[in-house]
Amino acid sequence: MAENLNMESGTQEANDILQAVARHVNCLSEGTRMVKKRALEGIRKETLCRNPPPDSLVLQKVFDGVLKPLLKSIGEQVEKCRELSILLVIDFVDRISNPEEVLPYLMPTIVQRLGNKEIVETSEELRLNLVELLTKIVDLTGKKISPYLDDFIRILERTILDPYAEVRKQSCVCTCKVARGIPEHFHMQSESLINPLLQCISHQHSKVRVQCIITIGDVLQFGSHKPMENVISHLTQRLFDHSPQVRLAVTQVVGWWLMEFVDRYSFHHKLIPILLTSQSDELPDISQKAYELWDEVGAKYEKENEEELKNKMNFVVDAVTAPGIFARPGLGCRTLILRNMSKILPGLLRDLTDWTIANRLMSVKLLHTLLINAEDNSTQYMEKLLTGMYRACADEEAEIVKRVIKSAEIVGWYVSPEVYCKLILPTLKSTQNPHTLMTFAAIIRGSKPELFEAYMKEICVTLADDEVCRIETPMYQLQLVSCADAIMSTGSKYQDRLHSASLQLFTVLLTVLALAREENIHKKAKSSLQTLADVQGLSSPTELYERHTKDLLDSLKGTYKQWNNHSLERFIFDTLLTEAGPILGALLNDVIPMLRENLRTSKDPELRLKFFSLLSRLVMNSGASIDSQQGFENFAVVVVKEMVLPNCVWHAGRVCAAIRTTAVSCLWALFQSELLTQEQAKELFDELLTQLKTLLEDEVKSTRLITCRIFRKFLLLCGKNFDPDHLHSFYIELLKRLDDSSDDIRVAVARTFSTYFQCFPDDYDTSLYGAHLEGMYKGLLVHLDDPYPQIQQELLDVLKEAGRIKPSLLLQELEAVEHKHRTTTYCDQLSNHLKTLL
Repeated sequence: MAENLNMESGTQEANDILQAVARHVNCLSEGTRMVKKRALEGIRKETLCRNPPPDSLVLQKVFDGVLKPLLKSIGEQVEKCRELSILLVIDFVDRISNPEEVLPYLMPTIVQRLGNKEIVETSEELRLNLVELLTKIVDLTGKKISPYLDDFIRILERTILDPYAEVRKQSCVCTCKVARGIPEHFHMQSESLINPLLQCISHQHSKVRVQCIITIGDVLQFGSHKPMENVISHLTQRLFDHSPQVRLAVTQVVGWWLMEFVDRYSFHHKLIPILLTSQSDELPDISQKAYELWDEVGAKYEKENEEELKNKMNFVVDAVTAPGIFARPGLGCRTLILRNMSKILPGLLRDLTDWTIANRLMSVKLLHTLLINAEDNSTQYMEKLLTGMYRACADEEAEIVKRVIKSAEIVGWYVSPEVYCKLILPTLKSTQNPHTLMTFAAIIRGSKPELFEAYMKEICVTLADDEVCRIETPMYQLQLVSCADAIMSTGSKYQDRLHSASLQLFTVLLTVLALAREENIHKKAKSSLQTLADVQGLSSPTELYERHTKDLLDSLKGTYKQWNNHSLERFIFDTLLTEAGPILGALLNDVIPMLRENLRTSKDPELRLKFFSLLSRLVMNSGASIDSQQGFENFAVVVVKEMVLPNCVWHAGRVCAAIRTTAVSCLWALFQSELLTQEQAKELFDELLTQLKTLLEDEVKSTRLITCRIFRKFLLLCGKNFDPDHLHSFYIELLKRLDDSSDDIRVAVARTFSTYFQCFPDDYDTSLYGAHLEGMYKGLLVHLDDPYPQIQQELLDVLKEAGRIKPSLLLQELEAVEHKHRTTTYCDQLSNHLKTLL
């Protein structure tokens, strides 16, 4: 009874309201712009703004009465009228009891305004209002919108691509509500929205992109699954988005799909890389969220496959994680990677060489995360992994190379040396690539020492192979040293193994030192030699040379007869002898034959120049090298007779002249270092004298100058042990040099003559050999009147020394030529000196 009374009362109230707005409704179909505007305002005042406000049932009946005129006004030309009409409809829909009843009238109107190919509603704000009205309808009517799904799809296809960003956002919100509200119907038409959404996903406003990504998540989750393949590539691109909110949205949507998507098992290999990539995001919040979601995904996978994983779960052993990894991924995560790695890895490795830096960097970050989750399961993919890492290490971007090296260290930790040695060592021999070495060094650094030590010797033998270590490319040499450093670092705990491989490591490092042309590589190689000594408990690298120089020399003996100037062995030999220091004193039996062979006159002239340079350095530092044990005197004669003198023989050509200069310089070094004894000098006298007299006539100034100095040193060494015939055999050649074009040589010859006269024996028969003395005195007196004052002074000193032998003869000769001299100053000094000797 009471209900009937209430209904009658409500009907009466509704009729009263309709009667009150009747005139306003009539004005909507006629009248001017202002009249229509006032009419719409009047309708609002008499309905929604009535005091007290009518209840929903009354408003329902009133709305039924004014709906058609209001919907007609939505198509008015005047924007204000359209706006007032739309807002009235929105407010009515929000307050009436059964909004679904107006859908048959409302939806066609909205379709007409928003669902056409061309934009009918020109006002951006009104389009937004209409989409908000649609969203409200979905909220209020729920599943009752299903008969109108076609209209919704038609509208949303257009509004998702609306020029106004706010309309796009609201359309995405509406789409999510439709998808969640009627999934059983939505899936049949959801594919129609995918293309508009994928176009919208790159909108310039980040908030639009965020909402679009969320919407795509719902459309695929509650709609058709077919577009997933196409959608994933677009979501992956959003990982490069400059907006953190966009990247976070991708991470959340993909994480949700991995846990809730109905057909997620079919798309694990597509979705997992996206979530793992987010773990290396530069923003900690996104990275942390990705880790949390991945843990949840793994946990759910464990639960769903509990029976299958039961044994692993019950007998799981807490493995030690790789260095730098703080938490081990869960069993579910590791299993997911194990089952999908074969599908993920090929594409990932291709992307490591993508033409864009951003893609390569993203791929290498993903590789690192993937390997952490794969652990030892990456063993079966080692061949592909290594090939990909070799190529990635060649990248010009330092950050990419750095990430690859980190990934290689992870591989070293989880993969057995037995596996990676079988793959890498043959590659090192067949292709001398620095990036292979770079990868190998990182793998060695990451290896577990207790497993690595058994393969240390095999690795070192391979690195010391001639084909592997004798490469002159700077980048290759740096990585070779890096490999040696990695071996020493990882194997430092195992002294016995390291000791057995010490020769090979020494060979590698010395070869790099010998072939390197850049100073920084020299420093690195020397530093590594110091490290090699340190890890074996040696006091200095000298002990390394003491251990290994003999063995390294032996390894060179098979080829030294075939060396030329470009032979790499020659560089190694040169460096070994230069660096070995006092160790050479005990190895002369090995060193001298190799030097002698390569200083034969039949050898390449440039090669001989290099070897004379080496020999000169060793001789000049003989006490700390070849004569450290005072044994070089046993080889001194051989060096002079078989190495030096044959190369002093005159031959035409500049190269031959350079060899003569180098050879005589080496001879000078022997005399300077006092490595020739008096007895050896006397033994060599005839051969030396013959060749030195020829060298005094050489066209090269430096050769003549050095020869003069050698004469003087030779005279000093022999002292008064010369017999007169030997003394008389070369003074004429010395006198000729006083006319040399070089003043330096003339001064040197003058000083040689001073020493020469000191060598005359005490019992020298001046009467018998007077003719020789007369010739010497006359030749020297000529130059006492030299234009060059220093020569005059030098000759004065020489003649004073010469006058000691037979002063009367010299005084006689002086008096005979004195009147010819331009100045008698020096003649007077000499005359006074000679008179004191009479």
